[in-house]
Amino acid sequence: MKKDGCVFIPEILLPAAGVDMQKWAVIACDQHTSDPAYWETLEKFVGDAPSTLRLTLPEIYLSEKSCGARIRAVGKAMEEYLQKGILSHTGRGFVLVERETPFSPKRFGVVLAIDLEAYSFEKGAEAEVRATEATILERIPPRLKIRESASIEFPHVMLLYDDREDSVLGEYKRARGTLKKLYDFDLNMGGGHVRGYFLPEEEADKIAAAFSDNSRGGVVFMVGDGNHSLATAKAAWEKIKSSLSEEERKSHPARYALAEAVNLYDEGIRFEAIHRIVKGIDPEKFIGGFPSVHAGEAYLCVGGKKKFFPLGGNAADAVAAADAYIAAYIAENGGEVDYIHGEEALLRLTESRDAVGILLPKMDKSELFDTVKRFGALPRKTFSMGESAEKRYYIEGKEIVKR
Repeated sequence: MKKDGCVFIPEILLPAAGVDMQKWAVIACDQHTSDPAYWETLEKFVGDAPSTLRLTLPEIYLSEKSCGARIRAVGKAMEEYLQKGILSHTGRGFVLVERETPFSPKRFGVVLAIDLEAYSFEKGAEAEVRATEATILERIPPRLKIRESASIEFPHVMLLYDDREDSVLGEYKRARGTLKKLYDFDLNMGGGHVRGYFLPEEEADKIAAAFSDNSRGGVVFMVGDGNHSLATAKAAWEKIKSSLSEEERKSHPARYALAEAVNLYDEGIRFEAIHRIVKGIDPEKFIGGFPSVHAGEAYLCVGGKKKFFPLGGNAADAVAAADAYIAAYIAENGGEVDYIHGEEALLRLTESRDAVGILLPKMDKSELFDTVKRFGALPRKTFSMGESAEKRYYIEGKEIVKR
């Protein structure tokens, strides 16, 4: 075990030489949850090739009858990939990630592990790793079933740290040409390009110490993406640790969760709004009540077109107010809500006759740390880090069972 503060240096798994990386890496499972065509296209592209599509469960399938069978297939595939040598160990260390997307020329992050004992999703918790948004406890159980049957984790969690001077990763970014390159390939489905460089244990030690030194008022990281995924890892660890001795708890692999940490001030980090679509409703009736919301501003989208509602206030107010109205409307009239990344996707999905979209404003990223420290978690899905295509693709893995 190697740990400095809340940061743990993991043994990372990557696909063996010869695996087609373009088919291996797929986008975060919580994306395109109202777009089955995306997953159908990806399925055809991947075919029978080794892929993280077989090692994760896209959330679009969570409510399907086949979900249980899919979960079992994920666990089986993980063991098969290990036994057949499709996955191999890189050695203990971190991975410096360089990502280019259609929306941003460059984003840097570092894949590491965090100690789940140092993380909390409770509002107002004094933890080194904190949630930025409210955690919906009802979302954890179905995701917990997936994790409990898994022997490996592949993270889409992205942590943010506050480092205006780029003191943690700056020197490694500048010297990345001297580092061992682990991968360098185009991502499928328009995700851009990604490169990974290995940071061996000696350098990882220095970075872990730098994160501790960079702590802001006791906060090292805030969860930018994948809050419910990390909350699920925490819930799984709480169940496991109850049967372990104090000594066993220190080294159990489930205690440490893999994630990518990105500087809040990295030029590739842009905050975008997460929009809402309400389906299975009477659009006219829904819109008729919407002006009674008195905070924030929004566009309502119907028939693929948008109409501005000037309601005043900031982004967090707008999200809270819109969510309150949606919840009240659905409770009285029925319907369902989903969360959409990108204006173009929202407009396309609202061409349906029984759907209304709510196009919400984005918050300023510089406000994040102070806002969460002052007021606790933001309303859920207040912001997204960039567009859907910029989300983390599954590449690196880590074992979470004791062998």
